[in-house]
Amino acid sequence: MLKIKQLGLKFFSIRFYSSDAIRVRFAPSPTGYLHLGGLRTALYNFLFSKSKNGTFILRIEDTDQSRLVDGAIEQLVKDLTWAGIEIQEGPKVGGNYGPYIQSQRLDLYREQIEKLLNNGSAYYCFCTERRLDLLRREAIKNREVPKYDNKCRHLTTEEIKKNLEKGEKYCVRFKLSSDVTSYEDLVYGKITYDVALNEGDPVIIKSDGYPTYHFANIVDDHFMKISHVLRGLEWQISTTKHIQMYRAFGWDPPNFGHLPLLLNSDGTKLSKRQNDIKIAHFKEKGIFPLALLNYVVNAGGGFEKDLQQNVKMRIHTIDELANGFDITRLSTHSGRLMPELLFEFNQQELKRLLKNEHDEKELLKEVVSLLQEHFKKSSVDSNLQLDEDHIRSILHWSVNRITKLSDLLKNDMLFLWTMPKSCKLKEHDINSITELLKELEVQDEFSREKLAKFLKKFADQQNIKYSMFMKTLRSVLSGLKEGPSIAEMMELLGKNSTLYRLRMGMKVNQS
Repeated sequence: MLKIKQLGLKFFSIRFYSSDAIRVRFAPSPTGYLHLGGLRTALYNFLFSKSKNGTFILRIEDTDQSRLVDGAIEQLVKDLTWAGIEIQEGPKVGGNYGPYIQSQRLDLYREQIEKLLNNGSAYYCFCTERRLDLLRREAIKNREVPKYDNKCRHLTTEEIKKNLEKGEKYCVRFKLSSDVTSYEDLVYGKITYDVALNEGDPVIIKSDGYPTYHFANIVDDHFMKISHVLRGLEWQISTTKHIQMYRAFGWDPPNFGHLPLLLNSDGTKLSKRQNDIKIAHFKEKGIFPLALLNYVVNAGGGFEKDLQQNVKMRIHTIDELANGFDITRLSTHSGRLMPELLFEFNQQELKRLLKNEHDEKELLKEVVSLLQEHFKKSSVDSNLQLDEDHIRSILHWSVNRITKLSDLLKNDMLFLWTMPKSCKLKEHDINSITELLKELEVQDEFSREKLAKFLKKFADQQNIKYSMFMKTLRSVLSGLKEGPSIAEMMELLGKNSTLYRLRMGMKVNQS
């Protein structure tokens, strides 16, 4: 640990760690579900630890018991796992530094708060909510920033003893020192902030016995041996306060890096009230995990120049992202999400998955599941064509036409899976299709190129108008007025399905 003094300021330099000592944590509160901002923080911690062969830890900060959401912890774990972020230590995984849920670590906090009370770094505060509210109102009236006036800091030992004996309700506050503290932010460089000038002594143990974020997070980071704290920019202003707490314990602080804000495309802040930024929302909408990660990365920087420039052109795997991650390249400007790019990334991921045999098989299963679920609720004829070869053919054909698998259920795609509604045919159309069936039955190759030449030649031989006949065939085969060429449609449906549909169209009109 290097210690430097400059211009009378207390300056805390970063610590140096070997690769195997890199330990980072993602510490959400289970007061809602994971959204894009939280995913970005988790992702950058994960990529940093992975790039250094370190350890990624999930810690649940549930000290605000009044705001807990049932099932939020389980959903957080599911969302991170779905996104491909590997939790190496955490509530469901275990590890050597648990428990990893703060409400299960209260004994540790009690032990540590006694140390601060004993060394004079913290004190009991007996101020009532009414008094604190009056302080807030007076400050607002005087156009000042509301802050605690540190009244109880000056209580005598005798006064404290009497209040405790009377059972007075209390909290514990930390004594902020008036000296200016500086530290080196891994993203923003040197940060200097006089916290005591702007804030009153903060509560570190609430009246309900639970620690506040400011206290619990430094105790946990110390005992979990966290080497680097990468968190949102909103916590940057609190970091000098946290460093003072580390100093009060005689502990070395970890390295701190603060991630710039992630904004909506219009420049507004992300909000948990936005249902469309929840990770579960993207999963339900058919977005692939890796597409979502690349989408988030695209808005924030942090990568070697070549990767950052090419990130819009192709999907990068988690290994590629980790290998290319460089915390010094993180932008200090807020990043804006570009929703139009999300589906481009999703399409690129679909193409990537189709190149891998295992991933392709998983996609086939997913398409079958989507189709079965869709047609279970649909009035469309459910004579589904779900053989593996057909679905594989459709996926490879449609990869440049769709951005997510559910696009295969759009109205103009339904012909690929089910028989169209019957259409009215004129007598000359029936005669032409009868002859067409005879010739198609002996066709060995059913490729669009061969079929395109064959259909033109057939129309000439039958002396029928090619464009009108194609319109009729489109109606019989798909029930659509527009779509892929008839040759392409026949290739997609396959020979057996094409012949079957033509026969059924004839049968309906001849009955």
